[in-house]
Amino acid sequence: MTRTYRVTGMHCAACEQTVRKALMMEPDIREALVSASAGTVELDLLRAVPEERLRGLVAKTGSYSLAEEVTDPAPAPPVETEAPTATTYFPLILLGAFITGVAILAQWPLADFDGMLWMRHFMAGFFLCFSFFKLLDVRGFASSYRMYDPIARHVPQWGSVYPFVELALGVLYVTGLYPIATAWITVVVMGISAIGPIQSVLNKQKIRCACLGAVFNLPMSTVTIVEDLLMVGMAAAMLVG
Repeated sequence: MTRTYRVTGMHCAACEQTVRKALMMEPDIREALVSASAGTVELDLLRAVPEERLRGLVAKTGSYSLAEEVTDPAPAPPVETEAPTATTYFPLILLGAFITGVAILAQWPLADFDGMLWMRHFMAGFFLCFSFFKLLDVRGFASSYRMYDPIARHVPQWGSVYPFVELALGVLYVTGLYPIATAWITVVVMGISAIGPIQSVLNKQKIRCACLGAVFNLPMSTVTIVEDLLMVGMAAAMLVG
């Protein structure tokens, strides 16, 4: 069963994580989807939990409080934020530069540049690195991912499985095992993963991107779409090549 409550005092992604961790101390809460922009928390419950118990858990944070239950949640109001800059995406840019550089260095022993091999190495680095950040806090990633991914929104367990799917894809690209199957899985998984960011950007939603897990607070933007579609494009090129 699901229940949605108002939460006061939240302003950012850090607030969301604090409230979520407090609520996840309750064994009967399977998942807590917290939205600072909407000022709500959606609880996936194994069984009914008294509101007083929930209020007590949130009150322990010292900064937030659980208000009334929302029977008909309204869409999240728009949030005014500063336009993203290169500084905002510095962790992502730096990580991309490292992956690109390592993939180029892997070509050093070869007499000629092999484009397909470079793409394989790049994709291996991409999936291994991005899965690493997600695996640092699987629950935190799953909570953020569920806010926009079409599958995780309806099947919360998918958010917890997704980092391991990326890890498996990274290993497969490193080893070169089952190249055709690996490329097809990439096209399907990353193609579906791109749907949520596309919808969020088109609807101008100000939500957190979970591409680097819960470690960095990155805003959703076209950068996320480019990441996903780049993987789809490279995998498609491998299938055609």
